[in-house]
Amino acid sequence: MATARRTGTETSKTRATLLDVTERLMRNEGYAAVSSRRVASEAGVTGALVHYYFPTLDDLFLAVFRRGAERNLERHARALESPRPLRALWEFNIDPAGTELLVEFMALANHRKSIKREIANYSKRFRRLQLELLSNRLQEYGVNPDELPADVVLVLMAAVSRSISMEDALGVTAGHAETLAFVERWLQRFEGEPATARQRKRQPRTVKGTSGTRSSRSSGR
Repeated sequence: MATARRTGTETSKTRATLLDVTERLMRNEGYAAVSSRRVASEAGVTGALVHYYFPTLDDLFLAVFRRGAERNLERHARALESPRPLRALWEFNIDPAGTELLVEFMALANHRKSIKREIANYSKRFRRLQLELLSNRLQEYGVNPDELPADVVLVLMAAVSRSISMEDALGVTAGHAETLAFVERWLQRFEGEPATARQRKRQPRTVKGTSGTRSSRSSGR
């Protein structure tokens, strides 16, 4: 009977470095730039060591994807449990750093079935988590679930944010400012202004006098 091939431990610093290098290559040059030899060269290790941790390229790609997906699940949970989940989720989706890597994995999924299955599995987990935590909150905001179901909101947010990120990377920005302003109006309607805007409003105005700079609040104005 054949024995299972031994691989490196998942907590190894070397393994983490190989994943970091692979992710960087995918972001900067695309998934086609990733090979065992290239990863070994960038990481300063031998090709044999790469194969020790990841016997096949599929193993390497899957490890990179799973690491990022698990981190994003944690970020999703925190975002959806925050006081302003819609805004937190939108800011998460619109982050170009996450979108550009997902685009590479989706392109890779056209050629590697294992990647396609993994993306589908995690996407279902993300959507279940989102629906579970967001459905009740939307009703609290007075949104009629028959007119605007939570799953429709989630699909629209994901589609719009991904489209903007992908087009922006190509230098296509027509309609982006208007779309972002439209989304911001609806976010403010349900959850108010972003925290940064509220913080700026609360900061005291400073005025200069003969004794130096002082707060307009503390000066009684």
